[in-house]
Amino acid sequence: MTQPTLDQFLSTSADKLAKGPIAILLIEDAIAVAPTLNHHLNCGFRQIVALSPEPLPGHLIADDAAGRVSNVIFNTRQADAHAIAVNSIVPAAPPNTWFYYGYNAEFLFFPFSETRTVGEMLAFHTEERRRAMLTYVVDLYAPDLNRFPDAVSMNEAMFDRTGYFALGRKDREGKFKERQLDFHGGLRWRYEEHVPADRRRIDRIALFRSEPELKLLSDHRFNIEEYNTYSCPWHNNLTAAVASFRAAKALARNPGSRRQIQTFAWRNSHPFRWHSQQLMDLGLMEPGQWF
Repeated sequence: MTQPTLDQFLSTSADKLAKGPIAILLIEDAIAVAPTLNHHLNCGFRQIVALSPEPLPGHLIADDAAGRVSNVIFNTRQADAHAIAVNSIVPAAPPNTWFYYGYNAEFLFFPFSETRTVGEMLAFHTEERRRAMLTYVVDLYAPDLNRFPDAVSMNEAMFDRTGYFALGRKDREGKFKERQLDFHGGLRWRYEEHVPADRRRIDRIALFRSEPELKLLSDHRFNIEEYNTYSCPWHNNLTAAVASFRAAKALARNPGSRRQIQTFAWRNSHPFRWHSQQLMDLGLMEPGQWF
């Protein structure tokens, strides 16, 4: 079956965006595609829009999930592909629809995600009058690049236990923005000489609610400043995490960095347990008032 282009999908299948939460997944290569799709199906997303340059093999999508996954042809390797995709898809959905966006080999975790759905979490977040949620991108990596040259291992994934920090975010006049911080850490911090300065942050507003005039910017922030805040003014809110092999893949693939990196493992590497409690224990996401 021929898969639709993004324009065709939006003109003929916009009804699939009628009710959220909806996940937009940008498939950049063939690595960990099935685990990525299955993970987000298990999170409870009503619909997944899987964008890929070529049609995905049918076996990657489970038969019982076919109605919840729409494979759409889109050039995910172009510059600012995430912003182009999100800003095209979101206006086709009703206002106030919850969205998530991420990439293949990335996995959304939120507090208590093993026993609660993303819809339940976002319903609570909505009650707290929040329209977006800060997520931290936690870099995952394989411990041995000789055995795993693409730096990806689902069974032996590692991550950094320490080395995360935040800096005040300034506006054009040099004043600090209210309730906004730039977060750093992981592989982007340890190998910053190989990462462009505008790609070193690990904060991403990956969960957000649609509204008119909302636009995702190329730096993973939004044009409406309140969307970029980590909490409301009166108390701490929920945050989530995106466990991501994306930085490791890029560093292992790039000719300039791969010749200089023998292993990503260091004294603060720790096995990733694929469980939300581990991320909460290390302060890499917060339950806020949700218990």
